[in-house]
Amino acid sequence: MIAVVPHEIHIEPGVHPERDWFGMTVNIDTVVSTLVAGVIVILLGFLVRRSLTRRTDDHVPTKLQMIWEGVVGEVNKQVEDNLGRVHPYVAPLAISLFFFILIANWLEMIPSEFGPGRLHALAAPTADTNLTYAMAIFAVVSCWIYGIRVRGFKGYFSHFLRPFPVLLPLNILEELVKPVTLALRLFGNIFAGGIMLALIAAIPWYFGMPVANILWKMFDLFIGGLQAFIFALLTVLYFAMAGAGHDEEHGHDDDRASGHDNEKTPELAA
Repeated sequence: MIAVVPHEIHIEPGVHPERDWFGMTVNIDTVVSTLVAGVIVILLGFLVRRSLTRRTDDHVPTKLQMIWEGVVGEVNKQVEDNLGRVHPYVAPLAISLFFFILIANWLEMIPSEFGPGRLHALAAPTADTNLTYAMAIFAVVSCWIYGIRVRGFKGYFSHFLRPFPVLLPLNILEELVKPVTLALRLFGNIFAGGIMLALIAAIPWYFGMPVANILWKMFDLFIGGLQAFIFALLTVLYFAMAGAGHDEEHGHDDDRASGHDNEKTPELAA
């Protein structure tokens, strides 16, 4: 009689190789993966710029250029639909966030385990709340600054009293919760993907581990791209909400101006 003994699985959520620098505890794997993802995004930007400026005889864009133009076109469309125009700050921010988060999510697919403890040198940095909270806070604070610049200090903070002043505490709480939900949504999905990879790796090969591993990695690639798109899209929507009312106020001013001109027209005709 042959007994099937499952492999021993060690999953320790939130445990990272750490170093103490200047009185602060730093997660080494998160820092390394973040730097790698940032360098890859910068290199991709230079490659796309080179392909755009390079002259070819057939004038056919490269595959990298087509992918870049597709993503940029879709993000610009979302920004224009929500803000009324392609904003020179919001669109590049959303594009940069999308590509950075996409690369950061996909780093988990690269085999980079080493050492007796099987440390993952390129663990997905988005599976660490330190990075997701930092990106979410940066995005939401940028939205607040954008709203104040567009609508003015009084105009922006007056929306906390709408539709009724009694809802002021709830409106403030909703605004403060935005970075929390934005960060935890990304963290939860990517962290769950890492746990699934660890569980599948513990399945014996004769039970179909290689097939399950390939299928899950393909699905994880899709989830990584989807979460990058959702984070960038929600950032654009938050910018649109921060500047809401600005276009309406300008529209009312234009209506009043056009009505005033119409009143003057009969006098001029007379």
